[in-house]
Amino acid sequence: MKSPVEQTLPEIGTKKRLAVFKFASCDGCQLSLLDCEDELLAVADAVEIAYFLEATSRIAPGPYDVALVEGSITTPYDAERIQEVRRQASYLVTIGACATSGGIQSLKNWADHEDFLRCVYARPDYISTLETSTAIADHVAVDFELRGCPINRYQLIDVLKSLIAGRRPRTPSHSVCLDCKRRATVCVEVAQGLPCLGPVTHTGCGAICPAYDRGCYGCFGPAAQPNCDSLVAQYLDTGSTHEDLIPLLHNFNADAPEFRDAGNQIRQSAGLSTTGGRP
Repeated sequence: MKSPVEQTLPEIGTKKRLAVFKFASCDGCQLSLLDCEDELLAVADAVEIAYFLEATSRIAPGPYDVALVEGSITTPYDAERIQEVRRQASYLVTIGACATSGGIQSLKNWADHEDFLRCVYARPDYISTLETSTAIADHVAVDFELRGCPINRYQLIDVLKSLIAGRRPRTPSHSVCLDCKRRATVCVEVAQGLPCLGPVTHTGCGAICPAYDRGCYGCFGPAAQPNCDSLVAQYLDTGSTHEDLIPLLHNFNADAPEFRDAGNQIRQSAGLSTTGGRP
């Protein structure tokens, strides 16, 4: 769910109350914020950190002007907690693959939920968890999504600067292929026949993987209007197998609709389950 951002932008010229919330995740995106260090000085005087347990034990009650939310929804408790976060936040930004598309933990969406519990926990009867891992936008209205696993810290600072100035945040939305061209990286699919998600993946990583002779595995999620079906068909026609392509599409952003649907088509053609824990 996306909310009309123009109605929720913080007021210009006031010190913004910032809150950072964690759900099911590895904390990597919060650490990206802490790693900004010098870059944070550009916004420090304009922001009051009211809630950020990764950085401080100080907790100030809401409401908050801006809420950064890391992590996916995997428990009944978190499904309720995100509703309260949404009520307390004027502007809600999801950060990272877990928050924007379910994260690596959404791989359980294609598996037997009870089998996972039995494998991981000695007493699974003590565990209260949902059968799926889903994005924040599946539960509440989201004003802006910042992709990546982890996020690009410079994009995060740009988003914060925009909100402080009362502007709608904007980040580049082109595919990784353009980044490869800009850094003069030879296409690994054309030159080496490696399946690569660069044509359908959102920019943000700087095209690191192709620069080191491996295909992009989509850590920044789907680019704007990705043609995943065409890309998958091309790779299958040129010798890639479902064993090659499913791990690419069902990875960090497995539950992103575009990657999920393309991966499910391959699963179906290979006789594999396409539902798992989904009803």
